[in-house]
Amino acid sequence: MIFKRVLEILEAEVIVDAKDEGLEILSVCNTDLMSDLLHFSIKPNPILITGLTNTQVVRTAEIADIKAIAFVLNKRPDEEVIELARRKDVPLIVTKLSKFTACGRLYVEGLRSCTEN
Repeated sequence: MIFKRVLEILEAEVIVDAKDEGLEILSVCNTDLMSDLLHFSIKPNPILITGLTNTQVVRTAEIADIKAIAFVLNKRPDEEVIELARRKDVPLIVTKLSKFTACGRLYVEGLRSCTEN
């Protein structure tokens, strides 16, 4: 699924846009525990759905090869997080939706868990 379609589904606002207009999102990770991202084998090209807005989210996303981060419940990262995401080329978006609803909408549209076999 193209990143722009994810934006539509989640009714999201872009904070840091994807440099690649054709960015493919192939799975969804939903966690606030960054250790889970590092522990589990993750499918390629996931988006992370989270309520955390600190720099550790961007740093962990880079290590785990997360392609984009969606912050839920209108939670907004501060300028330090935004600047780090720009430097690391990690797109950031904000949605008013809950994690449950955001994941449900993406599931209905065909995206599956980043950890499913």
